[in-house]
Amino acid sequence: MPVSVFDLFKIGIGPSSSHTVGPMKAANRFIQTLAEQGGMSALAEIRVGLFGSLALTGHGHGTDRAVILGLLGETPEDVSIDAMPTLVGNVRTTRRLPVAGGPIIDFDPERHIAFHRSETLPLHPNGLHFEALDADGSLLVDAEFYSIGGGFVVTAEDFGQTAPQPRSSPFPYRSAHELLALAASHNLSLAELAHANEAAQRSTGDIEAGLRRIWAVMQDCVRRGLALDGNLPGGLDTRRRAPQLRRRLEEQNRLRDPLEALEWVNAFAMAVGEENATGGRIVTAPTNGAAGIIPAVLHYLIRFVPDTGEDDVFTFLLVAAAIGSLYKENASISGAEVGCQGEVGVACSMAAAGLAAALGGSNEQIENAAEIGMEHHLGLTCDPVGGLVQVPCIERNAIAASTAINAARLSLSGDGRHVVSLDVVIDTMRQTGADMQAKYKETSLGGLAVNQAKC
Repeated sequence: MPVSVFDLFKIGIGPSSSHTVGPMKAANRFIQTLAEQGGMSALAEIRVGLFGSLALTGHGHGTDRAVILGLLGETPEDVSIDAMPTLVGNVRTTRRLPVAGGPIIDFDPERHIAFHRSETLPLHPNGLHFEALDADGSLLVDAEFYSIGGGFVVTAEDFGQTAPQPRSSPFPYRSAHELLALAASHNLSLAELAHANEAAQRSTGDIEAGLRRIWAVMQDCVRRGLALDGNLPGGLDTRRRAPQLRRRLEEQNRLRDPLEALEWVNAFAMAVGEENATGGRIVTAPTNGAAGIIPAVLHYLIRFVPDTGEDDVFTFLLVAAAIGSLYKENASISGAEVGCQGEVGVACSMAAAGLAAALGGSNEQIENAAEIGMEHHLGLTCDPVGGLVQVPCIERNAIAASTAINAARLSLSGDGRHVVSLDVVIDTMRQTGADMQAKYKETSLGGLAVNQAKC
């Protein structure tokens, strides 16, 4: 079944959908499970284990902070960005945790959150294990979760299962071939088909309100990122570059640089990446590590393409989600599972398709744009320096946003016929990710993460 646009585009916080957003949700769900099973009254201790990629790069991604916030009952959608440091700081200082809906217990993050760097749980590289104990040390409840990319979290029992749909989608598809065939047989554009599937779950008014909110958060994030100077947290002393780019572009606006639009795209994408790196409010699109690509291309559409507006934004997001659903269901959007091709590559593919749709492309041209966007990201590794979503991640968003625009323009220059299909590219991406060594999949054990440290 197709994944909803509101599942692929989720409002949350940085710096990572799989290492921050997912663990916060997992901790929150564990507390809910504990309450449902009647264990709150006897609760005296909580132990958390982080495994695989979550352990190897969790400190840089703020996984331990996210777990604390989740145990406090906070959610990525609603937590106050300004309050987060105080909430986490109080727990670290007092070593006391006011469990959401439960007692205040002794909790030392250094002791109660364990980073198992040499162990991986069996089903996915991003694994968490929770235990709730009573005063005698007896187990009340335990649970195993997997953060599978894009903020999606599943239990061990539900791993690999298709999420239940509130209502059957009128146009179910599992491949790009099926998607194109459905649209052709019902004489629908891909945007119309995607809207019809959403309309099986919510009203048109709710769909538009939800898409409008997603776009508003993207715009707010870009505005903040273009305005704030300074260095990013984490120890690399990475400076914010988006405000400098903005100032230079504003000053040289009179020069009419033929590449001015693409320079603005760089600024838009980096603004989001820099906000994400600080733990700011962003839209997971479809992951945090790739969150700057789709907003940057949307800003390009609205700012530099004449006669575009809100309806074009809606078309863009609906089609991008329809394409993203194919990757989510048939491959992966987790950097820890398939490398950065599953994050930046997928976002580029989604953005290229969305832009081609908004520019009036045929369904075949849209599929071609999506294919081009991924084909040239195959094999892209995930090797963040210092385990931080900064180097090479932020620049990579800018490059991929420009690639998405070029992919859309290339597709629109043809008639949609091409040699390699989107389905073949998606399957190739999945195979490539399976073949990729673990050190290149968000573990910071290889690539730039290691070689930069030697310099």
